[in-house]
Amino acid sequence: MKQEVQQMTTGMRRRAATTTAVTLTMAGALGFALLTPAASAANGPCYDGRCKITVSAPKTITVDRRKFGFGDVKITSVSSRSVRMSAAGGSLGGSTSPGGTVKFNNLKIWVKSVSGRKANLRLFPTRH
Repeated sequence: MKQEVQQMTTGMRRRAATTTAVTLTMAGALGFALLTPAASAANGPCYDGRCKITVSAPKTITVDRRKFGFGDVKITSVSSRSVRMSAAGGSLGGSTSPGGTVKFNNLKIWVKSVSGRKANLRLFPTRH
């Protein structure tokens, strides 16, 4: 009888160990998947071209060079009347008043509002 109990206990330990190993493997895989977006977030909150951000000049916003044709949008000045910006090392440039948009290649930048020397921007990709 003692031997039967020991065998049952050993079998339970093996199943528990197997279950634990599977659980840890799944947690590791899921944990890796959860960390993947953080890798692109390391490039900045606007890297994919979709964000809400409040800026004051000068400010550089990093975006995906492969997706938009340039890697940085530079906010060069912010006033109550206009927000000036450039991209592609200054090859693209524009300004707009609050409520307006600037489009660089397939990235639109909407100046939602300006308060003092800070501008609330919304970035979003457009179709070609």
